[in-house]
Amino acid sequence: MYALTFAFGFFGNMVVVLGYIFCLPVWRSTNVYLFNLAVSGLVFQCTLPQLSYSYAYNLQNVSPEICIINRSISYMNLYSTIIFMAWVSVDRYLLLCNPQREHILLTVKASLCIVITTWIWVTIQILPFIIFIIQDMEQTGWTKCHDISSLAEIKGSLIYSAVLTVTGYILPLMALYLSSQKMVSVLMKREEVLGTSFQRPVKLVRLSSVMFLVLYTPLHIMRNVRITSRLPELNVPECISDYIYAVYTVTRPIAYADTVINPVFYCLMTDNFKEAMLNKWSQLKRMLRTAT
Repeated sequence: MYALTFAFGFFGNMVVVLGYIFCLPVWRSTNVYLFNLAVSGLVFQCTLPQLSYSYAYNLQNVSPEICIINRSISYMNLYSTIIFMAWVSVDRYLLLCNPQREHILLTVKASLCIVITTWIWVTIQILPFIIFIIQDMEQTGWTKCHDISSLAEIKGSLIYSAVLTVTGYILPLMALYLSSQKMVSVLMKREEVLGTSFQRPVKLVRLSSVMFLVLYTPLHIMRNVRITSRLPELNVPECISDYIYAVYTVTRPIAYADTVINPVFYCLMTDNFKEAMLNKWSQLKRMLRTAT
């Protein structure tokens, strides 16, 4: 599943990143959020070949540097993605209410400040996880690279996982949902007044919330269930613990499949990006015809 995610996701995110760098003449606040979303997905995609190889050959021993970097990147991508998508939703709602972009949050400068703050916040969220990994690798002689669900520090990792679920997933999901609902409400009112159909943007807005709900919820539920099942005082039978771990293992690549789906949103949510890509493609075709 990780290999398939890389096969389909790397190309899409690479096209988006290059498209923003070389094709987009004028940047808006939404473009800043979507560009960072694409960069996050692309960097994560670069860790998947090594991860797929390790799982394919059941390689348990990984260098400490690779372990820490890969685990950190995967979690930073997981939680930065939903926050950036929430900012995109807020940005779209503010633009509906302020078509002339007079709102301060709709400026590129404000979006850059928000992006920097978001990366700082996500890094702060991931720092305890890095500390847990380092402590766990010290206990195993720097040879085992465990996921958060398999760390030796069970109670500490459970508390951290629960806090991360609330601050990193539930709160951004609520922000995404509320701004999406506000946007849908505005669009529906305009549809009644103007008689113009806004079904496409309404469906797109709702789809973004549903995507995170479907892809991320199983991971966060099973991660906390998995850590809880390892508590010694619960004395969970080994066979049940194995089943829980198996289900949790499947939910991980399902959650990271969002890096394959996200490039679709870049094309659907901003018309100027699609136009810029098409214009650049037309220029390349004309250059090829001229050269031949």
